[in-house]
Order: sequence, then structure tokens, then C-alpha cells
Amino acid sequence: MTRPFEVGVVVRDLKLMERFYCDVIGCRADHRSRVPRSIGRPAGLGGEVMVVWLRVPSGGCLKLVLPRSGRVSAPVSVHAAPLSAGRPGLAYLTFHLDDLDPVVAALPAAGARPLSDPVVVLARGRRISFWADPEGNVVELVDVRGGNPGPGHSN
Repeated sequence: MTRPFEVGVVVRDLKLMERFYCDVIGCRADHRSRVPRSIGRPAGLGGEVMVVWLRVPSGGCLKLVLPRSGRVSAPVSVHAAPLSAGRPGLAYLTFHLDDLDPVVAALPAAGARPLSDPVVVLARGRRISFWADPEGNVVELVDVRGGNPGPGHSN
């Protein structure tokens, strides 16, 4: 491989999801582009799409893809069921953090919902927390420092 890994997530609300992944998770918008139907359709994207490339601080890229064809036009609900890890395909995105606590504190106000109970658990010496982003995609946060979870969190 010659470059860090990239992953694309099809979204319903490009502005909402860009704010979420930049303001809360810590990505940085790097580039945005309209992919014309002549490229998007043969590539399996259904037609014209808008793409925002978000740089992950540790390397790699998260591409937010908004179809312009109306195929993903259902209203966004923060109460939608998260995508199941028990189905084939992408299960979740993992972000490794130096400090989990400020991110976890900011997630509810950004429209995310906790999926683990307690919110932060200790597993294999790491603090881990699973969340549904504002569109129901599962996000795993891993605090590599491990140690004791904060108040109200599991051991």
C-alpha cells in the first residue's frame, strides 16, 4: 500500500455528518468534490454524488458520500436504530484517542447515542465506548491509555 486507508460512508445529511466527524471526533475537512454521473454510475454509486474527504489526525481518510440521485433521501432521525454488527458489510468505524472523556462528553449534544451500557467499558486494558452517529452508523472509540474508567463507567 502506498497511502493510508480510506473508507467511504454514504450519508443523508452531508453538513450534519461533516460537523459531527470534524467538531466531535476530530477529523479535518480536506477536500470536497462533485463526482459526475458519468463516473458515479459505473463506479456503483448510483449516479452523481458529492464527496467530502475528512482527514483523520492519525492518518487515513473518511469520505462522506451524498448521493444526488435521491436514493438516500429518507429523513434523518437520531432515534433510528443503529446499523447491526450482525449483518454482512461494514460494521463500525474505530477511532483511537488519547483521551476518551472529552469526546464522550460531547457526543450526546452532537446527536450521537451510546450503544454500550455502561457508556465506557474496560476491555483488554483499553477503555472502549460504542456510539451511533447521528445517522445510525456505529462508531467505536478506543482510549489506548486504558486504566480506570471515569465515574459512572464500568471496570
